[in-house]
Amino acid sequence: MTLPGRRAINLGGFVACAALMAYALYAEYVLLLMPCPLCVLQRVAVIALGLVFLVAALHGASGWGRFIYAALIGLAAAGGIVVAGRHVWLQNLPPEAVPACGPGLDTILERFPLSEALALVFSGSGECADVSWQFLGLSMPAWVLICLVLLGAVGLWNNLRRLPSP
Repeated sequence: MTLPGRRAINLGGFVACAALMAYALYAEYVLLLMPCPLCVLQRVAVIALGLVFLVAALHGASGWGRFIYAALIGLAAAGGIVVAGRHVWLQNLPPEAVPACGPGLDTILERFPLSEALALVFSGSGECADVSWQFLGLSMPAWVLICLVLLGAVGLWNNLRRLPSP
């Protein structure tokens, strides 16, 4: 049995990211679960990861190109893992340690320089600690964390592996 080619697996990574985003939009507009600032940043990471997978699938690079795609996949996945990990940490704080609710992401980005805005978002707020959705006992950020770890690992493996010569 032979494994699928690099392009096919990269395309699968793109499809997985598109499915994650489709569910996020379903949860927002159908289930009426409004995303907190950390959720929005997780979406940005999933979109970035999906775009890198798509470009890698379309390009089908060999040589140094595959190392560049592996690095970009690793960066996008790592960024999302950090954000999702922080979100899961906030959700598991004891109630008395949860930070107070803050302004929305739009307000933060309008009123503060980018460095301060990111610091405010990563400090979290009360709304980020709410768990309003669970599947198999895990919150949505926990599932995003798992998906990003898996997609990042598959993307790195796929783009760094040596393919057999024809």
